[in-house]
Amino acid sequence: MSRETREFVPLSDAALRAVCGPNSRHAALLEDAFHVLVETPGGGVSLSGDTKARAAAKRAVQSIAKRADLGVEVSEADIRIAARAGGDGVPAGGLPLGRRGAIGAKTAAQARYLDLLANHELVFGAGPAGTGKTFLAVAHGASLLLRGEVDRLVVTRPAVEAGERLGFLPGDMNEKVDPYMAPVWEALSDILGADQLRRRRDKGEIEVAPIAFMRGRTLSHAFVIVDEAQNASRLQMKMVLTRLGEGARMAVTGDPSQIDLVNARDSGLSHAMRLLDGVKGVAIARFEASDVVRHPLVERIVLAYDADAAQNRAPGRE
Repeated sequence: MSRETREFVPLSDAALRAVCGPNSRHAALLEDAFHVLVETPGGGVSLSGDTKARAAAKRAVQSIAKRADLGVEVSEADIRIAARAGGDGVPAGGLPLGRRGAIGAKTAAQARYLDLLANHELVFGAGPAGTGKTFLAVAHGASLLLRGEVDRLVVTRPAVEAGERLGFLPGDMNEKVDPYMAPVWEALSDILGADQLRRRRDKGEIEVAPIAFMRGRTLSHAFVIVDEAQNASRLQMKMVLTRLGEGARMAVTGDPSQIDLVNARDSGLSHAMRLLDGVKGVAIARFEASDVVRHPLVERIVLAYDADAAQNRAPGRE
């Protein structure tokens, strides 16, 4: 290759490890995505290819490096997202907590979501599974709790499978509802660690409960997360939104395409978003299939279901 086709990008040791990845897996993904040759002569990476390809690959490398230098763990999914963004970069903003280091936005939509959570009293996060809506809301709430900006972190979701009638189940309230709250507990454990989660739960600083248990309460100085909100009825949604007390903030997350209610038209998520769009203090973050940060197959699955739903809504379709 001629000299003009090669460019050296200096990197820190942490950034270089992140760009290369285990057994050079990350570097191979970048090579395939941008049609460049990635070499590691020491102190950085050398990119070989045509001008346009090198420029895009360089932006992706610098974006990945920025995340690594902030202490954010860089996974294969992050490399794929950077490649899919065409080198435009993956946002480096995030939250300085997490058992494996800082928790960062993996897509532009996630970065905007974190910004909205930081600057609004009520934020709706709507979109497909796997886009990080709940996890980032939990992480944001945990960061507020750890900094003393709120006294409690309250997570609630509809227990649709039990019809919100949990009295027949054995045990105390936690034992009754924990099976329905498993995804939330997993996120909290991943962020805080099991020991800290247990201590804060025992002290009443972290509470997870079905929406039915929110009725009649005023939640002051708390960060409240309403998860799986597409399965809350309109009445339930109004009830939980009006639980906010002094110094409280709320995130409402859900996927309007995954409604499990008998009457899907009674779902309170889309209804509330429509009513409250533009209200002072309220913000809406919308995620798309391209924001999925799970296994690459998940995005393709979501797109296939979306295409089928669109076809079924087409005029003249029986």
